[in-house]
Amino acid sequence: MNPTQEVKLSGTAAERDLYDSLAEIYSIIITLDGLEKAYIKDSIPEAEYTEICSRLLKQYKSNLNDETVAREFVDLETFKCEWDIECPRATERLRVNLPATIADPSNSHPSTSTPQTSGLGSAPSVGVGGASGSQILLATENFITFLDALKLNMLSKDALHPLLAELIQSVNAVTDRDFEGRAKIISWLIRLNGMRAQEELGEGEARELMFEMEGAYKGFKRTLN
Repeated sequence: MNPTQEVKLSGTAAERDLYDSLAEIYSIIITLDGLEKAYIKDSIPEAEYTEICSRLLKQYKSNLNDETVAREFVDLETFKCEWDIECPRATERLRVNLPATIADPSNSHPSTSTPQTSGLGSAPSVGVGGASGSQILLATENFITFLDALKLNMLSKDALHPLLAELIQSVNAVTDRDFEGRAKIISWLIRLNGMRAQEELGEGEARELMFEMEGAYKGFKRTLN
């Protein structure tokens, strides 16, 4: 073999596309892990973190929507083992599939928040009091839309996960306070995220989800009082 001759890793355009996609996934995992470290150290503003994290999660999902890439990828743990990477923070973020600012807004960094002060110089608590009527209406509508989807037997991951993700984001825009059932929303988001796109909830799971989301809706409404 000529040592100066370039060695091609792929012989076809399809193979090149596959390796490019796998390389991009590798890059996303490494970048996401670094982003999580920066967020934990309070080295990045929350708004910027949320935007970048959301974009990386979408890019990760987009790459894996290709059946050939998904088949070669297998799953996250297999991929990490094959390429000898750890990235525990990125692993957790990909498991949740939501930025930390959305999954747990109560842990916002004080240095990156900008609360308004009252005339006495004290800052009011962040929560429902600062939410607009339109934000409250949107969160309420998203709860109703999600519950209606369940009643219509829309039980696949690709039907429910986007609705539930939109629901928690609209709820977070209203309040960062914990309320009864909020943890269940996050738990179901993680559970749905672990399913295949076309995989559907069983009858028992659907009834459990309906019960817990109705409870979360009641808990959310109590924060408005």
